Amino acid sequence: MSPHKTPDSSRRSDRSRRAIHDAALALVGEVGYARTTIEGIAARAGVGKQTIYRWWPSKAAVLMDAFLDMSARQAAEAAEAAGAGDGGEYAIPDTGDLAADLRLVLRATVDELNDPATEAPTRALAAEGIIDPALGAQFVENLLEPQLQLYVARLRAAQEAGEVRADLDPRIALELLIAPLAHRWLLRTLPLTHAYADAVVDHALRGFLDRP
Repeated sequence: MSPHKTPDSSRRSDRSRRAIHDAALALVGEVGYARTTIEGIAARAGVGKQTIYRWWPSKAAVLMDAFLDMSARQAAEAAEAAGAGDGGEYAIPDTGDLAADLRLVLRATVDELNDPATEAPTRALAAEGIIDPALGAQFVENLLEPQLQLYVARLRAAQEAGEVRADLDPRIALELLIAPLAHRWLLRTLPLTHAYADAVVDHALRGFLDRP
């Protein structure tokens, strides 16, 4: 007879957490944030409500954790696809053509913002972050800021290569690229497309002034 194995509580906890994450993301996408409840998440995940409250204080915290976990997995997949290797981190490509590299990453951002799997939780967290400053700060620190730093790194590399002005402020420059996409996405006034992303890059790099 094979020896009796003690159940691995850590693996069971990991499975429960992943089930809760998946349930929270799915429910927000299906019924919206306002109608998503801890009870609904627990039922969807097949766990007790107290299991959720043992790990998270609110449904906003559950959704934040779920979204960060999903983003980390997506970043790991992107790094692997880009050839970063085990433990590598995703970075904006540096092909020597800044415009092409920025178009590539802004198009990927458009695809992510338009993806139903990420759109609903992103909107929910953005809205809830306005009401809950602590959650908003966590959203910026853990999700947005690491992504923005990728732009900073690429723009500084462009400075060192002489592709852009030496006095360029990378932080302001990245906001000129990201803010138009976020504005159009939040207001839903006009389609968010690859063509629009390309135009944003073109306008940001060339500027508004008619120079020789």
